[in-house]
Amino acid sequence: MSTAAVPVVEPTYAGSVRLDEVTVQRFEYPTRGGAADPEQNWADLYLPAGAQEVDSIPLAVLIHGGAWQDQLGADIFDPLARELASRGMAVYNIEYRRVGSGGGWPVTFRDVADALDHVIEVDRRFPQLTTDDEVVVGHSAGAQLAVWGGTRHLLEDDEVGASPAFRPTRVVSIAGPLDMVYAATHGDDRIVTAIGGTPSQVPSRYAMVDPRQNIAPDVPVIALHGTADTMVAPENSTRYVEAVRRANGRARLDLIDGEDHVSIVSGDSPAYARVLDTISDASAADIDRVAD
Repeated sequence: MSTAAVPVVEPTYAGSVRLDEVTVQRFEYPTRGGAADPEQNWADLYLPAGAQEVDSIPLAVLIHGGAWQDQLGADIFDPLARELASRGMAVYNIEYRRVGSGGGWPVTFRDVADALDHVIEVDRRFPQLTTDDEVVVGHSAGAQLAVWGGTRHLLEDDEVGASPAFRPTRVVSIAGPLDMVYAATHGDDRIVTAIGGTPSQVPSRYAMVDPRQNIAPDVPVIALHGTADTMVAPENSTRYVEAVRRANGRARLDLIDGEDHVSIVSGDSPAYARVLDTISDASAADIDRVAD
């Protein structure tokens, strides 16, 4: 991965700089749940080419999937991050500890919360970003984490991920297990492993992180899901969107014919342009129109 040096623009800088190409800056974020792992507790900030004026570049946060396990990492989102940056967006691509590499309950969820909250420090160093009205995007397990990330302000102080310093105002879920209880009781053992038990064994854990049990009506969500997804059933997104609408919230379901769990985020898929357009539109759109 290219990690070309990025000019550090202090918050007091009143002018602008210009980048000739998409550049990447790595951040190591601190964690509240013990010593951080520098090999995993990091995020890459992609800056687009062009003028870098204060508060001029919208930020998209990416959270990769992989069943909360360590076989896949944030590098799988490098092509997506670069494509979005080529469209004029800044992208913050998060890595976190997963099952098999020190993660699981509650570490994985705390890590993602801490990585999201570190956006405040990222913005301090790179004030060309806008961070008050931003989109978080996740695929698969990352979609669960992304949607949950938009609802952490609803959690009690003693719950995992509570009291966020950074709040996304819109979320794009791609093939997400957004009804974790439904998924776990319909054969998804990966959720049981990540949470450390079934819904009947540890119901309070599911209550903290299950998107369907943590609906923020004021945070619009777009749920993209392939109709051929056999790894995370489309019913997860359908049930979630229905629940949001019953709560008078804003959510939109986009079922994409013929796409499966992996192809929906593959650059070789005809649906890839639709995914990119959805993220770009969510980043630029008026918040009241995102999930209409």
